[in-house]
Amino acid sequence: MSGIALFGGTFNPPHLGHKRLLETAIEAVIPEKTIVMPDRIPPHKQADSIADTDDRLEMCRLAFSDIPTVSVSDWELKREGKSYSIFTVRYLRELYPDGRLWFIMGSDMLLSFEKWFCWEELLSLCTPLCLARCTADAMAALTQAEKLSAATGIREAAKTVQASPLEISSTTVRDILYSGGSPDDLIDSRVLQYIRDHDLYTNIKDR
Repeated sequence: MSGIALFGGTFNPPHLGHKRLLETAIEAVIPEKTIVMPDRIPPHKQADSIADTDDRLEMCRLAFSDIPTVSVSDWELKREGKSYSIFTVRYLRELYPDGRLWFIMGSDMLLSFEKWFCWEELLSLCTPLCLARCTADAMAALTQAEKLSAATGIREAAKTVQASPLEISSTTVRDILYSGGSPDDLIDSRVLQYIRDHDLYTNIKDR
């Protein structure tokens, strides 16, 4: 397989779980290029709990810099308004009109895909690459992929890969930092040093 892979998220902060999932996705489809793209204002999250855009961008560069083919994009961070996926995918399709565009996501995101803004157009422009956490998630994702194929006429509307994720959340990392702890085994040491150097996630609003 080949093409371009997109890995979006808030990355507030990026952690080793993010990295494990990205490596699994890359191994599954072997893209020519992988783009990590932090969100500006995700539609489902509150902006006051998110670190500054420049900080999240730099933390992503530190977290994913040692993975071949990966680059970090600030395109969404420069946009005004909330980050709807369709705008990003349209932009990437203009840059890369040929080849497959993989959209990396978790199984929970695929199961709610029909609620996304312009979801049918999204499926015409990219293929969700669903990372399932267990066999049950994988089966649910496969069923959903078949449903999406039937609804759109796209032969492979989504691809499912069973992953072995690290059960880490950015919220857990922030809570540890807020309490004065050190999440050494949850995030890259370079990201942790950046957080300390820039005094991030020390205020209660950042929880």
